Amino acid sequence: MFASSGSYSLLGFAGFSGSGKTTLLRQLVSLLTQHQLRIGIIKHTHHDVEQDLPGKDSFELRHAGASQCLLAGPYRSILTYENAKQQEPNLKESLSRLNLDQLDLVLVEGFREAPMHKIEVHRPKYHKPLLCLHDPHILAVATDEPSLTAPVPLLDLNDASAIADVIVHWWQTGRLQVPTK
Repeated sequence: MFASSGSYSLLGFAGFSGSGKTTLLRQLVSLLTQHQLRIGIIKHTHHDVEQDLPGKDSFELRHAGASQCLLAGPYRSILTYENAKQQEPNLKESLSRLNLDQLDLVLVEGFREAPMHKIEVHRPKYHKPLLCLHDPHILAVATDEPSLTAPVPLLDLNDASAIADVIVHWWQTGRLQVPTK
């Protein structure tokens, strides 16, 4: 697990591409904020990302050589970090870039190998192996197959409200707390 001085909680979502992780997260963020939880998101991608448009000042300044660029606006701010060399993102480093003191729960999509509590999103029709068979950090499997056999509890992938209730319960009981070493 990752340590921090803040009191945020952390929950990962792991599964193979196309399993529905992002769709589920989109629903959960809305439901969890209704429970007054302050939610942060970290989404891992293997692709190059660009959030700005050529010709915009922030794009041009960043491409002029800035290693960090903060576009600060009245409704949102966007912080971009340039990696000195191409490298896979690191979860601990990604967490350090969030203002964790202002968050109750950070939901992480990807970083499948990271040692954090996770919900596995699994659809048997894709014929992929269950991750929970080899990952002791998986607390439950969200699936669309109620007869699935797994060593952890099953959650109905099609009932985001029930999954949100489980997450809120885990959060309230401290099950998702990040140990501080």
